[in-house]
Amino acid sequence: MTVRSDEAAVVRTRFAPSPTGYLHLGGARTALFNYLLARRAGGQFLLRIEDTDQTRNLADAEAKLLEDLRWLGLHWDEGPEVGGPCGPYHQSQRLEAYRQHARRLLEKGRAYYASDTREELEALRAEARRAKRNFRYPRPARFPSESEAKKARAEGRPVVLRFKMPERGFVVKDRILGDVTVGADELDDFVLLKADGWPTYHFAVVIDDEHMKITHVLRGQEHLINTPRHIALQEAFGYRTPEYAHLPIILNLDGSKMSKREKDRAVRAAVQAALRSGQLDEPQARELAGGPDADTFAAWLANKTQLDGPALRRLADELTIELPEIEIHDFRVSGYLPEVIVNFLALLGWSPGDGREKLTLEELCASFSLERIGKTNARFDRTKLLAFNTDALAAAPLGRKLAAFHDYLSANERSPLRALDDATLSRLLEINKGLRIFRDIDHKCGALFLPDRQVRYDPEAVQKVLRKGEGEGLRVLRQMRDELAGLAAWNPRIIESKLKAFCEAHGLGMNKVAQPIRVAVTGTTISPPIFDTLDLLGRERTLARIDRVLARHGAA
Repeated sequence: MTVRSDEAAVVRTRFAPSPTGYLHLGGARTALFNYLLARRAGGQFLLRIEDTDQTRNLADAEAKLLEDLRWLGLHWDEGPEVGGPCGPYHQSQRLEAYRQHARRLLEKGRAYYASDTREELEALRAEARRAKRNFRYPRPARFPSESEAKKARAEGRPVVLRFKMPERGFVVKDRILGDVTVGADELDDFVLLKADGWPTYHFAVVIDDEHMKITHVLRGQEHLINTPRHIALQEAFGYRTPEYAHLPIILNLDGSKMSKREKDRAVRAAVQAALRSGQLDEPQARELAGGPDADTFAAWLANKTQLDGPALRRLADELTIELPEIEIHDFRVSGYLPEVIVNFLALLGWSPGDGREKLTLEELCASFSLERIGKTNARFDRTKLLAFNTDALAAAPLGRKLAAFHDYLSANERSPLRALDDATLSRLLEINKGLRIFRDIDHKCGALFLPDRQVRYDPEAVQKVLRKGEGEGLRVLRQMRDELAGLAAWNPRIIESKLKAFCEAHGLGMNKVAQPIRVAVTGTTISPPIFDTLDLLGRERTLARIDRVLARHGAA
């Protein structure tokens, strides 16, 4: 494989997420591009967990991140669980290294203690806002001594360590954006060590990138403003500067940011509507939300707090609403193929330059280059992604689809399809033509595998299909019930023959007969072909469900 001359040395890239939850789409694209660059150059891809912000870290978030990366097929060469020569790969396990580096800067006069309170800093920022200028921390004329810092701590003041930033601008040489100039008035003396002794992101990332021999840093454009700080620290330590490439931001089609709050907003609106209509009462909603007390739940309804992902998913499933996919786990829960997500992620800001759009991970590794990454923000087209997944499912052999279907079910604990054997799952794959995502099978077929008492009937479907026109649908349903009960055998071919004969004898179109049966046995107007639907349900349960509907709504 030909390698660029400036990448002839061993290329080492890294993905360094914070353990705050499932992997966001933007983070996944960053991980993918780092992976592709390393593989293209025959180098190494590292995973580092940046867990220094103890207020944001979640107990099981790291496991979720690792699971998401593995689901995408992005396996790291060094990092958590696999180890490597440059560990530890958790920043929380590297605190002594950061303290030693902080001491070096103090001894060189490149860092100093500061003990401003939050209120004092906010007053300084407010003054800058009133003056319509950038806030820059006011460097003291004399740096506090070690003893003065200890005294401030004893008095209960928050003592931090700040970096003495050079009084000059910086030019960031970016492989995507070109030379980017950042003026001195946009930079100030930033914090290296927080009051609790833990490092800030800016401090730890520079030390770790050097220690782990990172040669290329690919990250989102939102980090561009941080890069001069990192370069200044590299200069202070005498480190080399890695090559930087700041990736275009991923936006929704309408130009809005892709945010986890989108899911929260969608569920909140649905819950508010359900509470108003009586579809849910508050105790039910709170139970689905994980059991928050009344005040906490009221605060969420008032858009003052957010619910966690599992609570949002339970409420969404209960109310049968589609959540916007924002995190990689969302796409897995919806039933996308991981190879399709990888393919689509790669095209968010990059292209191979030869017109191809459908590429495997191996083809992406062979084609990837920084020169083909654009500068403008990428737009995430969900309709196009669905088309990609539909095409991939249509082309996939049954074995691949079945394995992916199992993976989908493993991520959906509430699916009634989880207990089905491979033969039945294969049948579902066969009869659901034009399948887009695996969740479509759940929506179309899930009711067939529920206990009869758990089947929910869509009031609009009952009114439109069964009761409309003086109960025409109910009359057809009663007649067809007797026809189906008299069948000598029960399979799709015989059921189809009986329905067609009934339609011909009564001068009815198939839809006039199939839809009343469909609503009676599934509760909705959507299912696979009615002959396959009834065959899967079986004669006894088909007749039982029809009888329940006739008993409840009366026969015309």
